[in-house]
Amino acid sequence: MRTVAVVGASLAGLSAARSLRKQGYDGRLVVIGDEVHRPYDRPPLSKEFLAGSIGEADLALEPDDEDLRVEWLLGARAAGLDTTPRAVRLADGRQVRADGIVIATGAAARTLPGMDGLAGVHTLRTLDDARALRDELARGGRLVVIGGGFIGAEVASTASALGLDVTIVEAAPTPLAGPLGAAMGRIVSALHADHGVRLLCGVGVKGLSGETRVEAVLMEDGRSIPADIVVVGVGARPCVEWLAGSGIELDDGVKCGADGRTSLAGVVAVGDCASWYDPRAGTHRRVEHWTGARERPDAAVAALLSWGECEPGIPRPPYFWSDQYGVKIQFAGNAARADGVTIEEGTADDRNVLAVYRRAGHPVAVLGMNQPKLFTRWRKQLATKTP
Repeated sequence: MRTVAVVGASLAGLSAARSLRKQGYDGRLVVIGDEVHRPYDRPPLSKEFLAGSIGEADLALEPDDEDLRVEWLLGARAAGLDTTPRAVRLADGRQVRADGIVIATGAAARTLPGMDGLAGVHTLRTLDDARALRDELARGGRLVVIGGGFIGAEVASTASALGLDVTIVEAAPTPLAGPLGAAMGRIVSALHADHGVRLLCGVGVKGLSGETRVEAVLMEDGRSIPADIVVVGVGARPCVEWLAGSGIELDDGVKCGADGRTSLAGVVAVGDCASWYDPRAGTHRRVEHWTGARERPDAAVAALLSWGECEPGIPRPPYFWSDQYGVKIQFAGNAARADGVTIEEGTADDRNVLAVYRRAGHPVAVLGMNQPKLFTRWRKQLATKTP
């Protein structure tokens, strides 16, 4: 290959560029990003950066002495993928021809009807999002977070520490039941009540009220929750619309093998937009976690550089962490595969728990709350299990 284009300039794209050089690729390397910023770290956006305890320089993912010999095309949105000849079409009319392509366009925050153009309503996905929300939180007031997932919970934790009056509304009966299961979702989400944050579950949001600026969140059961600021954290959608008509198979993201190979030769996908085959679950999954964006590009790049010459390995079980109200929450594996979960160490009342999820007696996932040493041991054990 003489030219490789990486489409996406966040952690997954940068990790792919690093892996290309590490694995011996010495040709032309182009990284295309729709944001104007160089790659930055996203997890602190909902925590330290939002609280003002770190600045933008602390988010940088590239050390000063790193030289990957990359051509950066920033502020350039991908608009299409041509296969003959292979080229990435950009929204400004330019084309980048490439022998190999890494798709790393990530995901975008989902929105709610009626939130466009209404001041005080935010999503949190990008550095620009975090800048705007941080400025608003600094003024204080009443914050309503729509969605009790990890991003919403972290924003609520940060805002509570800043002194805001915080309410979380979650349409599901139990927050975090999807990633953690209902039992452990209840235990983790109880952190909100511990710290004076209201949590309203089992009722959907009907809409928002306000002329030019949000004034309240209107609930399906008729309640109206006053709000000076609203954060919408209702998940993310993969940024793959630009691939329509390219011939690449799409199914809740770019459908890939266990090594990131797509249905189109010479094209792999990584990061939040990639729906990789998971041998442990026997199905395709999108894994929107920092660790996956950092680690999985190694396998995808190996597949790209030796197309058809190597068998895919078995990826490590997905892993993520969250910091809420001073509690370190860590999770590895797939809770959906479990038929039961038991607390092995600690107590739920102390929010100090090591819980193991099992299927037919075999561990398939582990959750830790302030249990880093035990969690690390169990995570290593999960990684050695044969699917």
